[in-house]
Amino acid sequence: MTPETSEAPWWREAVIYQVYIRSFADGDGDGIGDLAGLRDRLPCLRDLGVDALWINPWYASPQADAGYDVADYRAIEPAYGTLADAEKLITDAHEYGLRIIPDIVPNHLSDHHVWFVEALAAGRGSAARERFVFREGRGPDGAEPPNNWLSHFGGPAWTRVEDGQWYLHLFAPGQPDVNWEDPDVAAEFEAVLRFWFDRGVDGFRIDVAHGLVKDVDLPDLEDPHDFGGTSVGSGQHPYVDREAVVDVYESWRRIADEYPGSRMFVAEAWTPSPERLSRYVASGRLHTAFNFDYLVAPWDPTALREAIDTTTGYLHAVGAPATWVLENHDVVRAPSRYGRPATDRRGNVTFDESDPVDVELGVRRARAAFLLYSALPGGMYVYQGQELGLPQVDDIPDDALQDPTWERSGHTDRGRDGCRVPIPWTASGSTYGFGPDGGARPWLPQPDWFGAYAVDAETGVDGSFLELARAALATRRRHPALGEGDLSWESAPGDAVLVFRRSPAFCCVVNLSDAPVDLPDHDGVLLASGPLDDRRLPPDTAVWLAAH
Repeated sequence: MTPETSEAPWWREAVIYQVYIRSFADGDGDGIGDLAGLRDRLPCLRDLGVDALWINPWYASPQADAGYDVADYRAIEPAYGTLADAEKLITDAHEYGLRIIPDIVPNHLSDHHVWFVEALAAGRGSAARERFVFREGRGPDGAEPPNNWLSHFGGPAWTRVEDGQWYLHLFAPGQPDVNWEDPDVAAEFEAVLRFWFDRGVDGFRIDVAHGLVKDVDLPDLEDPHDFGGTSVGSGQHPYVDREAVVDVYESWRRIADEYPGSRMFVAEAWTPSPERLSRYVASGRLHTAFNFDYLVAPWDPTALREAIDTTTGYLHAVGAPATWVLENHDVVRAPSRYGRPATDRRGNVTFDESDPVDVELGVRRARAAFLLYSALPGGMYVYQGQELGLPQVDDIPDDALQDPTWERSGHTDRGRDGCRVPIPWTASGSTYGFGPDGGARPWLPQPDWFGAYAVDAETGVDGSFLELARAALATRRRHPALGEGDLSWESAPGDAVLVFRRSPAFCCVVNLSDAPVDLPDHDGVLLASGPLDDRRLPPDTAVWLAAH
């Protein structure tokens, strides 16, 4: 049984919940989240009001980068379960009306993958090495890397092997990049798609979708820290958003279209502009792509409106829906972002942990932000724990950090573990309900304050973040104005207020100023992110109104 589809494809306005499986629910008590724990919690996700689950990599992996180093696409990581467990999860999820979207990681494989083991054994000039990016080094004895590219996790993007050649890894050394010029690579990933589509998955989230194709000349970068392709002309960066990358997705789309039930793809594509992003979702290519321009926009009305207008404009021009996201496993959680000053690197999604955080302010803004993006046209993603209002965990002990960024940066960048801490289900217990009492400690330590944000501590509590999220998603599902469609901006009572209407009879107002503002004429309040002051909207608060 699969979820029923409406006349319009489900993915055009779906609410998709991101499951970071290691940190979601531990069914066997070993301290690591697994498929058994996820299956037990499916009713909770159905009741939250989501349509599908995006699951971070569940494949067999040595876990050099939390599963983004895949050793075998046709096997499940033993810490999570078995292939049979994954098939049961797909079946159970469909019975609850939930679709399943696993990750796929086409930019690189694990150094434990049989292909890379064969490549090391085969030596220079072999067909096995052609599946990866092997090159001779520079300098008289080849002891210098082939170029100046850097790893996203810190340090050089090249590692030398015993016979003297170097291989490219834009991420960790345990994640060698594959060579998309080699036909074996395309054939293998197409086979992987079919393997999982045949087992009933409803789509894939594509990791590093912008990064597959490399300039065969491997030129030096003028700025080796340019990981986003912004320092050169469109399509000219040697490994970001090159013109030929969409050819891969045209072939993938043809495969998805062979299967029933509106199978879909969503791209993690960090591109230099919304215009470049629209290429990925043009007709005959991918279905959706994350809107990172919106994600990195600061809590500022001008920046938010520009991100909304620019993105929807370019995507609508190619017939694609927008896909909104506020949190994921790679960025700082929204209450902590919005409660402290932004610094550099990807807008406001990272910052110096020494900056003071105003948790109350951050949560208030995150609540308003949840209503804002839930009301925008298109689809949306919710990262596990976001519905609880979880802040970032900033004080993980150094010796407990596991993100490869920590080691690769020489202990100068603490990485992404702070948003990956196993989430709390109960206000008490040795693991706050993440695993059974008496089981192993979670793979990342949970802070003492986690219980206040637990699912059972927020369930049924008027004004809790969880009840706000449930109400927002329920209203979004039943209100005819919400989901896919258009919006029209209205004049606002001040420069720091956003007001837009959606037809029929819906108005969203967000006050980003530091003073209350009058609400426009309306026929009633549908939902508010915080208490209203009669007919006035307090600062950092959003409201949904029944409009004339």
